[in-house]
Amino acid sequence: MTATRGEAAARPAESGASDPKPTAVLVVDLDALARNYAKLRGLAAPAECAAVVKADAYGLGLGPVALRLFREGCRRFFVATEAEGLALRGLLPDARTRIYVFGGPDDGAERAFREAGLVPVLNSLAQIERWVRAGPSRAVLHVDTGMSRLGLSAADVGALAARRDLVRGLDIEYVMTHLACADEPAHALNGRQIEAFDRLRRALPAAKTSIGNSAGILLGGRHCGDLVRPGIGLYGGNPLSAGPNPMEPVVRLEGRVLQIREVTETTTVGYGATYSAEPPSRLAVVGVGYADGYPRCLGNRCAAAYAGTRLPVVGRVSMDLLCLDASALPPEQLGVGDYVELLGPTVGLDEVAAAAGTISYEVLTGLGRRIARRYVGSADARRP
Repeated sequence: MTATRGEAAARPAESGASDPKPTAVLVVDLDALARNYAKLRGLAAPAECAAVVKADAYGLGLGPVALRLFREGCRRFFVATEAEGLALRGLLPDARTRIYVFGGPDDGAERAFREAGLVPVLNSLAQIERWVRAGPSRAVLHVDTGMSRLGLSAADVGALAARRDLVRGLDIEYVMTHLACADEPAHALNGRQIEAFDRLRRALPAAKTSIGNSAGILLGGRHCGDLVRPGIGLYGGNPLSAGPNPMEPVVRLEGRVLQIREVTETTTVGYGATYSAEPPSRLAVVGVGYADGYPRCLGNRCAAAYAGTRLPVVGRVSMDLLCLDASALPPEQLGVGDYVELLGPTVGLDEVAAAAGTISYEVLTGLGRRIARRYVGSADARRP
């Protein structure tokens, strides 16, 4: 919840960051993250619950997020690339912690995977051949059932089943697939993908399965498999495309007010003069812009908040600045140096994403590196 003026102005000084008064702060509630993980794990039971922490834990910070999830009992993590896997292994060196790499190894990277204890998700016959050639080691096989991205096609599965040399050289930990429309529970493709997955995996050696993402977990039953892989739900985004969000908010983006302008005559605001402010009104200039990952298209389309009061974003968002109509607040309530909520409990993540014509994933992962990250709750920075 956005604090009162004095509290909001004081909050940034609580961090150990080098800038005691950053123009933008992303507050990450690790306790809320832990509660979301516990909820998804409970919904998925008896399946085991992993965590997807690719893209710097969806922009929230790999170290604090992964360490907190480890504290909560998570022992299986998914990342996108070898580099992400190596970074996570540096944080979680215990070999019993499984780190799966969605993209699998590039040609020549097989040795590095083995030395770091990374488990590849093998997506093609070429990857499988290289992995087997490098020697026996566990892997995940990805079967494509409707995404047409990475993964073995039906023809590839048939070709692999006929290659007994390859099959014998594989230690298959899971066979996985990825649901294309799980965010729409009634979509017919959900059932068709499960049917295709069951059919294709019967051609392969018996192994555990991994199916459900955050939305798949909410679908339950056959859409989970033996191991679920929640991502956006952990970080507070709504896994479903419509309806109430069952997850708890995890992030709050705050921007510092740099200037207050009293409007005494009609004046235009921002590039392109797309908004005219009429007197009497008050404008608050905030030190956040599209260079920080706050989408340019949110000008005249979204809102910020202060102490629970919504303040429209007016004029175009520029590289480093945006402007709010703060007329709804008494003059003494909001001043220079105070922090307004750009994303959080009053202006939700999915609301911001919808106003920007995108999804919550893109909003989170697009938040810029010059935004100070602050953590509420314990990350337990001690290595496990």
